[in-house]
Amino acid sequence: MMKQKYSKGFSLIELMTVVLIVGILAAVATSAYTQSVLKAKRAEARAALTEILQQQERYMTQKNTYLAFGVGASGVPFKTFSGTSAAVGSYQIGAEACESATIAECVRLYAVPKHLDPGVGTIALTSAGARDCTGTVQKECWR
Repeated sequence: MMKQKYSKGFSLIELMTVVLIVGILAAVATSAYTQSVLKAKRAEARAALTEILQQQERYMTQKNTYLAFGVGASGVPFKTFSGTSAAVGSYQIGAEACESATIAECVRLYAVPKHLDPGVGTIALTSAGARDCTGTVQKECWR
């Protein structure tokens, strides 16, 4: 009687199959992670806009006008960035008069991303409650 010879280890086809499966899982995981990071940054911008709008309303009650300032302005009594510091924040904040009103009547706050966001560009909020944004996935702005 002859003994059967068993090979030890994996064949090249088995190894390549495992590599292919791991590659597909890595691609899916990377995409999901990237989308989660973008959503978190957008939420950070929305929170910053809401916080600064509250500060602008307080300023309005004291000075009877809102305060306009550009992106990256210094000497402003408000934060001009999202997050905990300007270095860490994902968005820069600015304020301007609403489209058909003066700065004493209405203020439009806007957040400009520091790094490219492929779906959402500038996120905006007005003291009248209007919300809008630029970009190709506008439904994601205020979600």
